[in-house]
Amino acid sequence: MKKTLLTSAIALASIASATSSAQAAELTISCGAVGAELTLCQEGVSAWEEKTGHSVDVVSTPNSSTERLSLYQQILSANSSDIDVMQIDVVWPGLLANHLLDLREVLGEDAAAGHFDTIVTNNTIEGRLVAMPWFTDAGVLYYREDLLEKHGHDVPTTWQELTDIARDIKDAERAEGDDRMQGFVFQGRAYEGLTVNALEWVSSFGGGSVVDQDGEVTINNEKAAEALDLAASWIGDISPVGVLNYTEEEARGVFQGGNAVFMRNWPYAWSLAQSEDSDVRDKVGVTQLPAGGEDGQSAAGLGGWNLAVSRYSEHPEIAADLVAFLAGEEEQKRRAIQASYNPTIDALYQDEEVLEAVPFFGTLYDTFTNAVARPSAPTGDAYGRVSNAFFSASHDVLSGNKDGAQAVADLEGDLLRLKRRNW
Repeated sequence: MKKTLLTSAIALASIASATSSAQAAELTISCGAVGAELTLCQEGVSAWEEKTGHSVDVVSTPNSSTERLSLYQQILSANSSDIDVMQIDVVWPGLLANHLLDLREVLGEDAAAGHFDTIVTNNTIEGRLVAMPWFTDAGVLYYREDLLEKHGHDVPTTWQELTDIARDIKDAERAEGDDRMQGFVFQGRAYEGLTVNALEWVSSFGGGSVVDQDGEVTINNEKAAEALDLAASWIGDISPVGVLNYTEEEARGVFQGGNAVFMRNWPYAWSLAQSEDSDVRDKVGVTQLPAGGEDGQSAAGLGGWNLAVSRYSEHPEIAADLVAFLAGEEEQKRRAIQASYNPTIDALYQDEEVLEAVPFFGTLYDTFTNAVARPSAPTGDAYGRVSNAFFSASHDVLSGNKDGAQAVADLEGDLLRLKRRNW
């Protein structure tokens, strides 16, 4: 009798194991590889795998958001199930919505409860929640506290002050033998990152947001031209000519290597600048970006990334569960403490452990919640072409091919032609 019971138990266990194996899904998620992004994603995915028994293949994507969008569009246009979960930019929900799952249908109406309302609204297209907020971003200014103190300067509050201070410290450090010192590094390559940088300059001078909320083209104005001309004056002076090909990581490499006074970047660079192998560890301060002038204001470009499930996934419900786990409070807290990625859950900005790890999450809270959005909402499906036109025009000014006035006038014409066709 005992033998019969034991045999039955073994048989039942085998059936249960086989059933479990049959139910285990294999997913693929695409994650960025800027800074610690890929490592953090792999760690979060491993925790979910251990919890659920499913397996996930983590694939990295191009660092350039422009190249990443092109890759996604190719995959989705082919109705391919190659990628189940995609990390998408805050300006892409409208562009990709038709190919993405409505997460509320799977996770419930309260799927995004607790996340910033503005981001949830951004990710809701025609009533469908097509992406879950994962981390938000706003541009910030990094500076060398030690060098400002050494040379008797305060933290700049306007772009002109930054220009003057950067030049003074760069020249002084080079006179002392540091031939590699630069004044200011930023994202100057002709790609989406320059759209954000240039929008920050233009908006801080009171030059608008390229296209306003009503879809009207506003870029052709004196303030916008002035902002771009000032930025162009940096090239070969306080910024290296090579900055014309910098993305986030090239700028961080120069600054973290101790070779720049100021850097414009995203909050993720904080934890890396403070890492044990950083040449600027404990020498860095973070503040809001400078204003355009006495009549200007600080303007931080809104960034951030979300997680979306492809409509062509063979396991949409399981993929949505992975999204819910990675975007959940526990995982967002881990990412904030470990690598200074901004949570999209408001409660975490009052969390003592988070604020201890990243103090400026508290002091720059208003910066993160009032960041300037790119004109993706009013331009809809045309946003990619609008952005391309804007960063190309900005790059022309930085490169010395056009002055600000000519560039914004030409850009206005290009955008008006796009508007007639697409929005």
